[in-house]
Amino acid sequence: MPDKYGIIGHPLGHTMSPTLHNWGFNALSIDAEYAPYPLEPNALPAFMDRVRSEPILGLSVTIPHKRAVMEYLDRISDRARRVGAVNTLYWEGGELCGENTDVIGLTAPLRKLPSLPETGLVLGAGGAARAAAAGLLELSIPEVLVANRTRSKADDLARDFPVRVVNWEERMDVAPGLICNTTPLGMAGPTQELSPWDADRFPEGCVAYDIVYNPLETRFLREAESTGCTVISGLEMFLHQGLAQFRLWTGREMDEHGARRLLLDALGS
Repeated sequence: MPDKYGIIGHPLGHTMSPTLHNWGFNALSIDAEYAPYPLEPNALPAFMDRVRSEPILGLSVTIPHKRAVMEYLDRISDRARRVGAVNTLYWEGGELCGENTDVIGLTAPLRKLPSLPETGLVLGAGGAARAAAAGLLELSIPEVLVANRTRSKADDLARDFPVRVVNWEERMDVAPGLICNTTPLGMAGPTQELSPWDADRFPEGCVAYDIVYNPLETRFLREAESTGCTVISGLEMFLHQGLAQFRLWTGREMDEHGARRLLLDALGS
């Protein structure tokens, strides 16, 4: 019988995680399958019993379970504790462990830059913003700023991380070397034609990073690129957080280039 892996969340929608991980298992001839497990919040306790009894060898975790799942684990990484959320479950030494590979995924494309900026600005203050702040701090970017429409939420984030809060109305006055959008502005749907930044206000030579990956090219990235900025698509974060999950589960490396082509084809269709 194939080893069991999967993703829990509610709603799961059209998650690309099964596409990615099942391709990886097949490419490396691993007898395993990755399935979606749509899970309402009140069903989490019983499902976590199932994880231990079957057992299920690895899970991706998405909204609304990233914080709630933590109480059911034997061990949680320092990184996940800092972020206050777990997106990956794996077994190690008979213990059910939690990690946050969103941080790993966010930093991976930044590590490939010729040099890191002196200042990084995170737009938003939700769970993705917390992962972004943790990632920029892991990279030792000297100054990390956060701006959010609701100032109090940014202040909450700043209580947990050594970051400086910038008023939303003043976000374009600080001229950061990196702008990381973690808001839903630009995502496919009602906000697709919106951007969190004015087209004529991108600092010269800055890096524009959008964690939105559907569409691949958001208005934010399109306008940043037109002014000469380096742009990073949210597909890179999704890809690298998934590669990190696969590594934790199997101890093996998925083919990065093949996986990227797979996801680009899936999004294109």
